[in-house]
Amino acid sequence: MTAPEHDNDSRRDSEQDGDAHTAAPDEEKTRSGIQSIEVGFRLIEVLTEASNAMMLRDLAHAAGMNPAKAHRYLVSFQRLGLILQDPVSGRYDLGPFTLRMGLAHLARIDAFKAARFALSELRDAIDQTVGLAVWGNQGPTVVHWLESTFPMRVPLRLGDVMPMLESAAGRLFAAYLPERQTAPLIDAALADLQHASRHHLPATRAQYEAVLDDVRAHRAARVEGTVLPSVNAFCMPVFDATGQLVMGLMALGPESRFDASWGGPIDTALRTLAQNLSADLGHAHAPGNAR
Repeated sequence: MTAPEHDNDSRRDSEQDGDAHTAAPDEEKTRSGIQSIEVGFRLIEVLTEASNAMMLRDLAHAAGMNPAKAHRYLVSFQRLGLILQDPVSGRYDLGPFTLRMGLAHLARIDAFKAARFALSELRDAIDQTVGLAVWGNQGPTVVHWLESTFPMRVPLRLGDVMPMLESAAGRLFAAYLPERQTAPLIDAALADLQHASRHHLPATRAQYEAVLDDVRAHRAARVEGTVLPSVNAFCMPVFDATGQLVMGLMALGPESRFDASWGGPIDTALRTLAQNLSADLGHAHAPGNAR
């Protein structure tokens, strides 16, 4: 008589677990794990990426295993609180322990330490001046700075406050922070502009709102020669799990060496880093206007 399929699966899983204990030392170092756990974890991965709870057949198919095998894993995951099954629909979803794990992970992340380390690697890769800006009492404030191999003629310093109208950082924070935080600084900057002849800057609130709409459309801020002549810059947002703006990643350099095109290598590298840092903080979806 042929053994049922689920018994065969159980035997294979047991053999795989046993192999991890009986393998030669060199082989064990290479495998370094229990394969059945890795197989079962595919179900968790599928549910994490899914937008809704799933039926067993769909969950098993997406995880690349037959329903009987998937069900055994799901029973164990339910006992551990990793998975829940709706008693009415029978659909499976993530359980309460996965939330506890996620919150514990987020609580232990030092976002700025991770960003500083990643920016160092990015600076070396693109050879552009890079930095971090956070929102302070006076506006976007530079809290970390790494120069390229061709330093700018007028370098910025730690603690410098970036202007709201002219800088990529100012525009980024104005686009994504609540208006109650940014309005006083924006209004003051527009008032000061009335006494200067800088026609390349937005002169009215309506014009500035159009600039901010462009920032939100690209999910990044870009300036070309507005803060310093012949200097281009990007500023990319890093969001937390609630969709709040945590920091801005900056890259800038002389226009002769700085490709400011959307989709160019600098835009792509900085944007990818910002998205990865946001994902590490639990951010799943790009936010709209924070107003």
